[in-house]
Amino acid sequence: MKYILTGKQMQKADRYTIEQIGIPSMVLMERAALRTVEILEAEQVDFKNVLVVCGSGNNGGDGYAIARLLHIKGYQVSIYFVGEEMKRSKENLQQKQIADYYNISVKQNLEGEEYSVIIDAIFGVGLSRSVEGRYYNVIEQLNRMNGYKMSVDMPSGIQDETGAVLGIAFRADLTVTFAFAKRGQVMEPGHPYVGKLCIADIGIYSDAITEKTDITYSYEFEDFQEKFPKRLPNSHKGSYGKLLLIVGNKGMSGAALLCAKAAYAVGTGLVQIYTHEENRVILQETLPEAIVTTYTEYDHQQVEALLQWANVIGIGCGLGMSNLAEQIVSHVIQYAEVPCVVDADALNLIAKDKSVLKQAKQPLILTPHMKEMTRLLACRMEELQANKIAYLQTFTKEYPVICVLKDARTIVGWKEAPLFMNLTGNSALAKGGSGDVLTGVISGILAQKASPYEAACLGVYLHGLAGDCAAERKGQYSVLSGDVVDHISEILRQI
Repeated sequence: MKYILTGKQMQKADRYTIEQIGIPSMVLMERAALRTVEILEAEQVDFKNVLVVCGSGNNGGDGYAIARLLHIKGYQVSIYFVGEEMKRSKENLQQKQIADYYNISVKQNLEGEEYSVIIDAIFGVGLSRSVEGRYYNVIEQLNRMNGYKMSVDMPSGIQDETGAVLGIAFRADLTVTFAFAKRGQVMEPGHPYVGKLCIADIGIYSDAITEKTDITYSYEFEDFQEKFPKRLPNSHKGSYGKLLLIVGNKGMSGAALLCAKAAYAVGTGLVQIYTHEENRVILQETLPEAIVTTYTEYDHQQVEALLQWANVIGIGCGLGMSNLAEQIVSHVIQYAEVPCVVDADALNLIAKDKSVLKQAKQPLILTPHMKEMTRLLACRMEELQANKIAYLQTFTKEYPVICVLKDARTIVGWKEAPLFMNLTGNSALAKGGSGDVLTGVISGILAQKASPYEAACLGVYLHGLAGDCAAERKGQYSVLSGDVVDHISEILRQI
């Protein structure tokens, strides 16, 4: 697992290591500086002329220690102090005094010299206020300067929990962070400021943190490999689930097709598509493996019979907002006795009356994109973007659902488990049909007896990996959602 911490969680781990384990703060600082220098050397940066810009906190203390280690190695190093003298932390002052002993050059301004490497050690993790005044001017000037740019722990100006840019932020080519990735480093809009992210182990005691359910995590491929449903030698189509997809209104056969093909691609045994009669011919011709059942008007008995057939239901892709669609969605949510994946138009219909979510008999996986989530929450987009994790957690505490909040960094929330943040995928997935594919992927994994929460996490991760694979072949501009389906096999072949 990759654990992703907030600044507060990281500070708790630091304190526990220092106060309970007994490792002095200066020892951790020395380890941080040593690992940073090792990573810089491994990156083969040009150390011809190095500038280390230090603040007055412990991040600045890391900067002073890095400058000293580079100086001892024989590199030309200068320090520029941008903090407040009277607000130096104890460790910062001690590291400054050691640097003075080594007679490391101290710059009084940033004018008139070029640097091959610029190291940002101004704020680090924990910044909560907007960057203003002299700090703003210095970061703005550093961003304009040439040279390879590196941040210690966190690019200065990025909020560690949300990724918000607090007025201005240092744009790094490389960020070396300690013990764990931080939320603000992987979330937008902070992620592009990080550059390449390297996580350095400096001996922070982590067990007390990683055992908690309020932590955020992501998969590594080994986790995905271990958790994905297995194929059995002695099996048949019924062994891998019967999936009912209620998808595709008039003119929306593409949504139905993408969803069903994705479900089959992840290994589902049987897929039945319940769609408008207008879609029958094209679906039977393009996906003969699927069972196609159609409607022209609401038929209670027909819907009930389909619900009895299915092990899992996926509903909403291209379904439309008609009264007929509303009747079908209401019936499924209230009376289905198998898990359901709910997407697109079904979400917009539910947003009219969310109380129906509390009437569900079985687990619901909701897969809203950000706009659909604003309708479910009755909030403005700016409010959701500013603190989407808090909104997601509040929503999943109020309603008995697993929520897959789709964005550049998709997050899976459920009140019974930690937050899952997906780190796979790219801008190629920002295309029509991508959500239909994801619904099919999650539904298909769920049909193979994965738990609803794990099906959601596995599905999001696999969907992103397939998008990455497709982008490698075709470039991020030209990938179609059907290409993502086609590349699922390349990922699953590895397991």
